[in-house]
Amino acid sequence: MSDVTARPAGDRALLLELADTNAAIRVARHLRDACPELTEVVPGHRTVLAVWDTRPDADLAALAAGALDEPSSPGPAQTIEIPVTYDGPDLAEVAALTHLSPEEVVVRHARSDYVVAFIGFAPGFAYLVGGDERLHVPRRDEPRERVPAGSVAVAGPYSGIYPREGPGGWRLLGRTTAMLFDPAREPPAVLAPGDRVRLATR
Repeated sequence: MSDVTARPAGDRALLLELADTNAAIRVARHLRDACPELTEVVPGHRTVLAVWDTRPDADLAALAAGALDEPSSPGPAQTIEIPVTYDGPDLAEVAALTHLSPEEVVVRHARSDYVVAFIGFAPGFAYLVGGDERLHVPRRDEPRERVPAGSVAVAGPYSGIYPREGPGGWRLLGRTTAMLFDPAREPPAVLAPGDRVRLATR
């Protein structure tokens, strides 16, 4: 059985600690399908938070371990293509940090197949995993006070797109005109955990 650590999170939630982000995506998807009585299933970085009004009869830790022991898991919920113009202010800096040309950074970033690991930091901000390991660079030493909405950025093992203007310390590679979060829309966020994302250069 796969290793899963379960910790109480108050009297109406359980935090499942897992090996990695991909495991969290698989477990969250399985718990949503297997336990419709859960009011929230929130994947995070190597964790899944399961929340209920009435505690489920099922052993959530055992369900999580079973999901990881399965030889395969269902595919991502949907595939979303996002147009990107690679003209970000940190493109040359990322090239220098990775010892690549700016053109090579663009090719490596755009050709990757990404999966939404979890949503955090700001409403609709999706942490994308699956990118080229050569592009794993640290956050900026000094965050910007204002990052324009639609900025496409990298930090550590993640890529992300700022859905709204706000502060941020990720390195900006480009921008998109896609509106990824709109509180008047249902659901308000375009991207959800488990979705596959492809970036189309413009």
